[in-house]
Amino acid sequence: MVSAGDFKKGITVIWNNGLWQIIDFQHVKPGKGAAFVRTKLKNVKTGAIREEAFNPTEKFPKAHIETKEMQYLYNDGELYYFMDLETYEQIPLNHDQVENAIIYLKENENAIIRFHEEKPFEVQAPNFVELEVTHTEPGFKGDTATGANKPATVETGATVTVPLFIEIGDKIKIDTRTGEYLSRV
Repeated sequence: MVSAGDFKKGITVIWNNGLWQIIDFQHVKPGKGAAFVRTKLKNVKTGAIREEAFNPTEKFPKAHIETKEMQYLYNDGELYYFMDLETYEQIPLNHDQVENAIIYLKENENAIIRFHEEKPFEVQAPNFVELEVTHTEPGFKGDTATGANKPATVETGATVTVPLFIEIGDKIKIDTRTGEYLSRV
């Protein structure tokens, strides 16, 4: 159990019939009245974000989240298959569980799968990936003074904003947490 007065960023608790991660918190001590903890919570299964105020003595069960590195194998049209690197067991996941990460994952690449009570609920791509540009408009010569950008589609289907000098066939490095172009490889 964890009390609201002990909240820290990143802690996951069971509250309101769901798994909620503390995104932000603030201890508030008004001039009159009792102190409270103002929090910003994210439902780890649905992605919904809520702001709530709690009494600092309120207690919540702490959720035990396990993470495991697994290899993305393939997609059969409906399900995405991942393999445990230790036991070689394969688990199928639906699109809702992989939607934030799959746009950055190629087949045979590793990803982090998050589990609660031995049930997978989220896939996280590596923080940085290197992908090849498969489609982009050509840049115009002399149009670099403004630091202009253009959209580019990479081999996994993700669209990333890149500088004008990037061309089809270039490998680029992408930060998967923000979806931003970092550099040419």
